[in-house]
Amino acid sequence: MFKAVDKNKIFDSNKKYSENLNKDYDYFCQKVSKLNIDIKYIEEKISNLDLALPSWGLGTGGTRFGRFPGFGEPRNIFEKVEDCGVVNDLVGITSSISPHFPWDNVDDYKALKDHATNFGIKFDVVNSNSFQDQINQKYSYKFGSLTNSDKSIRQQAIELNLECIEKGKILGSKGLTVWIADGGNFPGQQNFSRSLSHYVDSMKKIYKSLPADWKILLEHKPYEPSFYSTVINDWGTSYVCAKELGEKAMCLVDLGHHLPNTNIEMIVSRLIDLKKLGGFHFNDSKYGDDDLDTGSINPYELFLIFNELVDAFHQKKISNISYMIDQSHNVTDPIESLIQSSNEIITAYVKSILVDQKILAELQKKNDIIGANLLLKEAFNTDVSGLIKKIRYENNNAIEPIYTYRELNYKKEKSKIRIQDKKNKPGIV
Repeated sequence: MFKAVDKNKIFDSNKKYSENLNKDYDYFCQKVSKLNIDIKYIEEKISNLDLALPSWGLGTGGTRFGRFPGFGEPRNIFEKVEDCGVVNDLVGITSSISPHFPWDNVDDYKALKDHATNFGIKFDVVNSNSFQDQINQKYSYKFGSLTNSDKSIRQQAIELNLECIEKGKILGSKGLTVWIADGGNFPGQQNFSRSLSHYVDSMKKIYKSLPADWKILLEHKPYEPSFYSTVINDWGTSYVCAKELGEKAMCLVDLGHHLPNTNIEMIVSRLIDLKKLGGFHFNDSKYGDDDLDTGSINPYELFLIFNELVDAFHQKKISNISYMIDQSHNVTDPIESLIQSSNEIITAYVKSILVDQKILAELQKKNDIIGANLLLKEAFNTDVSGLIKKIRYENNNAIEPIYTYRELNYKKEKSKIRIQDKKNKPGIV
């Protein structure tokens, strides 16, 4: 197995940050000792968390106005895997990559899997792209894909998803995420009823080809690129469609795919009780689907979402949840953003474990509003960085992954090999 980052470089970097490590860890242990929580239990939970990195998030993103590529960014899925290896070597909880087809098409998928294995990377859920026209594509998705009024176009989109399943099987994936941009920008453009019916019929054909141990994740989005109507516009529509398809169909919650002020943690709770929560796309937003770095705007919301998950795990309501990061890094180094986001996610997760769910339930039963709120805030305000850094250190990962990464000059070195097309192109990836 190769190492994207030389262990000796991590070791040397850790020397500079290890002086206060034990002090920070001891402080955390003293704080948690009052909560009657076994630290070994927390460490075990952390070790079981695996965040999938988005292949599309390793390159510089953009908007419809323009894209400003960074130096040394990956040009293909093989180089994206190498960058994933860097992130995982530094943080230790991101050993999976979620590919997107046909963006990540290659000639030899077995060779791609072997390449990823060499860097200690597995393949998570695969994603299909029927929201863009590709070179040599017979029909256009300009007016929709799986819901298009033209049966031939729907069939083309179905076959695209079936191809994704076949590629995923070779790579060792166990799931498919389907997001469509279908909808309308003008009243009368699309029949609401027929478009949803077309979607369900198309998805049923895809669903039939799922392997027995796979799941299919349905992703909803209230608007963009269709601003008047979107076919799969909310979690309720997603749930109804998933229920219609069968047990292997689950709902995916993208933190940015909600209208402003939506209570996402409550949606998570509803989908858990309905046995249809299948996975997450982690990011953050200020105005809409901004695809900002996870936890950069509202870390408290992230904590509250994990609080619902931890409670559900305690009650054995859920087990197999896919955790994926989904961000567009328009102005930052994608590797730095993914490192920071993974740290925000693990931080929110650890803090949520500190909440005593039994006490919280008692406070809720007594309608002790302030008491319940204080219990959550005490956990959220607890500094858990000492534990997280200690675990990274003991696992030969970086105590301070961002600073260690910068010391590597990784992108500068890669820029000598990865020659970029310097044209300013529109588009998100």
